[in-house]
Amino acid sequence: MILLRRLLGDVLRRQRQRQGRTLREVSSSARVSLGYLSEVERGQKEASSELLSAICDALDVRMSELMREVSDELALAELARSAAATEPVPTPVRPRLGSVSVTGVPPERVTIKAPAEAVDVVAA
Repeated sequence: MILLRRLLGDVLRRQRQRQGRTLREVSSSARVSLGYLSEVERGQKEASSELLSAICDALDVRMSELMREVSDELALAELARSAAATEPVPTPVRPRLGSVSVTGVPPERVTIKAPAEAVDVVAA
């Protein structure tokens, strides 16, 4: 079973560690107890939207960015779980540069290179 609170905690921990900050620093800035923040990061506690907002403010990260990263992690976890169960599941696609409709393309792999990243597109 995929637990959203664990994915959320993992993303929060990575954000904090990327900044080189301690639990103590972030908990103080977010005005949440160190123990509670630790439990949220370990996926043992469900964080309320108010608490998430305070933590995001303390980390200077937009909540939408946090949720986008959690969403990406969730999609990967679902794909991994599906692959383990041998059920074909379509890969989620989040258009970043606008949507493009392609018809009449042979069913082979096409790579579209954007300035910041490469996106794999599989024709259906």
